[in-house]
Amino acid sequence: MAEYEKKVRDKLREHGCVFIRHGKGDHDIWFSPISGVNVTVDNKIKSRHTANGIMRRSGIKYHF
Repeated sequence: MAEYEKKVRDKLREHGCVFIRHGKGDHDIWFSPISGVNVTVDNKIKSRHTANGIMRRSGIKYHF
């Protein structure tokens, strides 16, 4: 099973998103200047659909 967390974080950084803080549990909060909102990113992303949902919420037009 593919692990997407590193790929998601790389794409977020590539598009100017910034790590804000650690959230509850194993989640981190990132800010997306594209969508203007904070995005929650899980530290264990195993689903392509979850990874694509994070891209969608951050305003990045990229699909895994």
